[in-house]
Amino acid sequence: MKHFLLTFLAVCCTLGVFAQTNVTARGYVRDAANGETLIGATIYLEGTNKGTSTNEYGFYSLTVVPGTYTMVVSYLGFADQRREVELLGNMTLDFDLGEAGSVLEEVVVTATEEDRNVSTVQMSVEQLDMSTIEKLPSLLGEVDVLRSIQLLPGVTSVGEGAAGFNVRGGSIDQNLVILDEAPVFNSSHLFGFFSVFNPDAVKGVKLYKGGIPARYGGRLSSILDVRMKEGNNQQFELQGGIGTIFSRLSVEAPLVKDKSSFLLAGRRSYIDVLAAPFLSGDLANTELNFYDLTFKTNYRFNDRDQLFLSGYLGRDVFSPGDDAGFSWGNATGTLRWNHLFSDKLFANLTAYYSDYDYAIDFGNDPNEDAFNWDASIVNTSLKPEFSFFMSPTNVLRFGGQVIHYRFEPANAIAVSQGDRIDISVNRQWALESGAFVEHEVTLFDKFKLNYGIRLSHFAYLGGRNVYTFGEPLRQGLPRPLTGFTPTERNETIEDWLNWEPRAALQYTLSETSSLKASYQRTAQYIHLLSNTTASIPLDIWTPSTNNIDPQLADQFALGYFRNFRDNAYELSLETYYKSFDNLIDYIDGADLVLNEFVEGQVLVGTGRAYGTELQLKKTKGRASGWISYTLARTERLVEGINNNEWYPTRFDQTHNFNLTGFYELSERVTLSGTFVYNTGTPLTLANSGYYQLGYFVPNNAGDARNNFRIPDYHRLDVSLTLDPKKEKADRRWQGQWVFGVYNLYARRNPFTVYGQQADGRSAPGAAVNTEAIKLSVVGSIVPSVSYNFTFK
Repeated sequence: MKHFLLTFLAVCCTLGVFAQTNVTARGYVRDAANGETLIGATIYLEGTNKGTSTNEYGFYSLTVVPGTYTMVVSYLGFADQRREVELLGNMTLDFDLGEAGSVLEEVVVTATEEDRNVSTVQMSVEQLDMSTIEKLPSLLGEVDVLRSIQLLPGVTSVGEGAAGFNVRGGSIDQNLVILDEAPVFNSSHLFGFFSVFNPDAVKGVKLYKGGIPARYGGRLSSILDVRMKEGNNQQFELQGGIGTIFSRLSVEAPLVKDKSSFLLAGRRSYIDVLAAPFLSGDLANTELNFYDLTFKTNYRFNDRDQLFLSGYLGRDVFSPGDDAGFSWGNATGTLRWNHLFSDKLFANLTAYYSDYDYAIDFGNDPNEDAFNWDASIVNTSLKPEFSFFMSPTNVLRFGGQVIHYRFEPANAIAVSQGDRIDISVNRQWALESGAFVEHEVTLFDKFKLNYGIRLSHFAYLGGRNVYTFGEPLRQGLPRPLTGFTPTERNETIEDWLNWEPRAALQYTLSETSSLKASYQRTAQYIHLLSNTTASIPLDIWTPSTNNIDPQLADQFALGYFRNFRDNAYELSLETYYKSFDNLIDYIDGADLVLNEFVEGQVLVGTGRAYGTELQLKKTKGRASGWISYTLARTERLVEGINNNEWYPTRFDQTHNFNLTGFYELSERVTLSGTFVYNTGTPLTLANSGYYQLGYFVPNNAGDARNNFRIPDYHRLDVSLTLDPKKEKADRRWQGQWVFGVYNLYARRNPFTVYGQQADGRSAPGAAVNTEAIKLSVVGSIVPSVSYNFTFK
């Protein structure tokens, strides 16, 4: 493998030498109104087949033979810009694009240029810009990033009020959610109803479901890359909204015009404030709210160096009185430096900090009964990345990353009648590192290839007792503790090295159609320990240890892409197969909370997921939107579960159908709607029972796992957006009204189903009445109205 990498680099460098007689135009593409860089903008030379697009930082580099060209820069929703240039030597050419004049261009379903879905090598990638997300109907009228991606093929959720999302058969912890490159471990507010991402601070959202480039690592199933705005470097801008649940406010302004700007955005819910006048007694001081603050600033030193600093702080608070409280939240910080070593070599150096923590407190008097528990996962990272633009059709990327983890499962103190009992679980430490090289090249005009490899390494570090476990007395019981060994801090207890090859290819069938295929191998070294239906704030993260191996996955995908009617319609058809190794599961009734020996209750198995995804988009005209359908299965095989036979996972959904539409009734009024239909998810229910002392005791005969399904889920949402009048477009204050109805026909979609005995004890000899209960989180129509505003 070492010889392969050396040969690979030598070939790439040789190709670069052959291109040295050419000249290079490079620069940034920005929004003229606010100075924001545009990701994925297209730059091409009119009358030729030479072109490229901007990267995640709005930078492009285009190498061609010397000559006079007409450069055309385009970005959907913006007016094309043409510039005649004489390229006789290397040049810096920046472009500032203005918005397109047609109002009908404002509602879009993608932020990429025409034909990009057909012509690029990437597949299994979904991209939404904020102009689309803001038009979608939403719960209580609040724009939400995570809910919007669940309308895309291959993305599901186990139900309303469930935090996180599932991608192509993966569990929620197998998705890496990053905000300006810093990971967010719990991406939801209010137990899953809203995401932590303030829409006023988000520039764009990109989801990798497959064909994940080698520069990304750490998770098995997907990467959700959320990029924040840089802030308006042209003028002061105030933005916000007043809604049913929370209000938000953001401020953007230049610090030094054209060189430096900042963004500060905040949100706060106020359910507890509205309810306060109606609460008394023990509930008088009830707190139920969430808040978040998002900040970003940048400084452009020159055309080669730019520095970015961004941060996020968010928290949920639930306190039913003075003597009890529960809170959880994220804090992240990212420092990025962009540097151009030459016209072709772009570098980005990122350092980040991420902390997710939660705390529970009951009782304030140390002489009475009390309980205090706090936990966290903290990681810091340094990540250098380089892009070498050898030619418009030949790009080399390489770099690496180091991540240090600190896991704090529980600092827990219980007080009983004044006696203090420490039931804490010891800290854990780990170090993850990786290096990658990735090459994207066009061969024979019709054939594009992106291939690369990632080498990842993970070390489980000492500083606590290391436990060993024996075989269980019988299947279904915990593994017994057989010994423990004290270890020194930073001592390597166990380590792993994994090669993660990646490849994606595209073959052009015609100007409007192509075939694509991809393969990826991914490794995941940290695990979420949870046996609940969906993620909750008390979930516990653990590293791979001497008892828990890293999870591995291999995915193959094949797709057909076609555009119709001058790119007004986009069709994609993808099929995939994914296999998993070393998946985490648990014995029945596993005790995962405050358990120093939790590794003895973990089971390891394999998994498989396969399916077909179909999507049809309409991107132009007064009516736009998309239809998506996914046919999929996801199953696991774990020794000790389901009689050692394959069983469907909790998030298995056979059919998933989404219809999303926008219609511009006029220049000011847009009608939006979404319809969702999903097959019900599996769950485990008793299929027999027995009587004991007049009570019916349910029993799962045969120990079947996920042997029933919840009834199918379907829901219709609609919204009406009223924009400012066109003749008032030049006014400094712009207001927008959004009227919405969530769950229009009041469907009582069950989140789960459980059985119970009817109230009361039955008479001896009499039949015991039992019943099945369907629990719905949202079971009625939810109307909403919100007001959004902008002041410049």
